[in-house]
Amino acid sequence: MEENEQKFDVEKLGECRVLSPISGLYFINEKRRVLYHDELEEIESFLAKGKELPTFEMAGPRQKIYFDPSKLKCGIVTCGGLCPGLNDVIRALVISLYYHYGVKTVFGFPYGYEGLVPKYHHKPVEFTPEMVSRIHELGGSILGSSRGAQNVEEMVDTLERMNIGILFTIGGDGTLRGAHAIWQEIQKRGLKISVIGIPKTIDNDISYTQMSLGFQTAVSEARRVTYAAHSEAEGHRNGIGLVKLMGRESGFIAAYASLADTQVNFCLIPEVPFKLEVFLKALRRRLENRGHAVIVVAEGAGQDLMEKSFDQDASGNIRLNDIGIFLREKIREYFSKIGMEINLKYIDPSYTIRSMPANAFDSSLCLLLGHHAVHAGMAGRSGMVVGYWKNIFIHLPIPLATSKRKKIDPEGFFWSSVLAATGQPKNLE
Repeated sequence: MEENEQKFDVEKLGECRVLSPISGLYFINEKRRVLYHDELEEIESFLAKGKELPTFEMAGPRQKIYFDPSKLKCGIVTCGGLCPGLNDVIRALVISLYYHYGVKTVFGFPYGYEGLVPKYHHKPVEFTPEMVSRIHELGGSILGSSRGAQNVEEMVDTLERMNIGILFTIGGDGTLRGAHAIWQEIQKRGLKISVIGIPKTIDNDISYTQMSLGFQTAVSEARRVTYAAHSEAEGHRNGIGLVKLMGRESGFIAAYASLADTQVNFCLIPEVPFKLEVFLKALRRRLENRGHAVIVVAEGAGQDLMEKSFDQDASGNIRLNDIGIFLREKIREYFSKIGMEINLKYIDPSYTIRSMPANAFDSSLCLLLGHHAVHAGMAGRSGMVVGYWKNIFIHLPIPLATSKRKKIDPEGFFWSSVLAATGQPKNLE
């Protein structure tokens, strides 16, 4: 589907009639929009065809809001895998609701969507600013997390029973699909409940959003690992440092980590297939010429080289084969077969990185995502996720955010930059 055929407008619960209690802030004019395209050639092409340019609604505080803060109750869930910045977002939501709008009742539902289903017996946590004042210094989520779908009707029953007006869902693609299902059930019942998503995926693979929380921290921590891998490789004759990083379908962490540390010699990502034999020969040439090598591989790369997996996790994702272990063994076999001694060190820091507290950039991003999520919910927006596009915060319909997976273009400038930085052959097939 072309961009101009996609639905860029977000849903609204109704007319905003309540004057915002916020003072001293810049209010966003309802008519302000952010262009999807930013290149003149693309814009001229749309205009030449008489098409309307696709635009996003700009995020930010509104002068008039939908909910009466004195009567409002809100809920928060964190879902999916752990990621740096989850506690930062929880803190930002609670602080903004309490101090910006005067909302006194904010519940945290433990263990993701499970917290909304009575059979799990998870007791909601009632947050106060004091409770969340230092949580941004911790990794993980103080609410815990879980994967997998839950009964939508039961979740909406809980929201209705507890008189929740806004539900904030922090998570990735699966979480957003769950949020959209909740929003559809809310619409079916004719309820006035807002559902606002906040993009959390360490892989940075949510479409139509430039940056998701935790990604910058992941790249920063990954660079520490590639430094260590290089030191190990350089310190041994024919040393090889092999690092596996996150990235099921999109190789952004591996690619950015390779740019951040130009001592990486091979970057293998899911978007760019490679043949094992071709890669091993290229690795051999590298060792013969330079005496050491550093390889970064995303977890979803090279899955076609291994026996196909049919197992699924609780979210319905295919359980990936371990490309890191596979490459480690194949590299050893290859060089043993040709009689060339190597010293290989394999590092998998995935869960170490996931559990780290957010760095300065991610902390500020989380704060702003949380604030804009609150502004959107208070203004009666729903069925949407707070996006970040061309360095501007936007309102993004959930179906648009989940319409496709954001991936690296193998023919684009970014991947060309990675190839230039690593020096690896463009074609490993």
